[in-house]
Amino acid sequence: MVQLALTKADKTAVINKFKLHDTDTGSPEVQIALLTERIRYLTEHLRIHRKDHHSRRGLLKMVGQRRRLLNYLRAKDIDRYRRILSELGLRR
Repeated sequence: MVQLALTKADKTAVINKFKLHDTDTGSPEVQIALLTERIRYLTEHLRIHRKDHHSRRGLLKMVGQRRRLLNYLRAKDIDRYRRILSELGLRR
């Protein structure tokens, strides 16, 4: 059976870990965390399927989106930006 990028349970767990309040599903932290999980999955996928250029394009679009969200968060609140980088293990 093919593993999907993020199961509903995985997505819910990520949202619960990074949400700012009870009904939060769209804060920059949640979006960045979800994109990071999808990026990690696609990176592993591309290690196996090196010629999958369509997925590579999707990966590059996700990396760009995450970069824009991180830039927004850095400009808005540097403490939240540093916290999300350390929690996700991203380096800049």
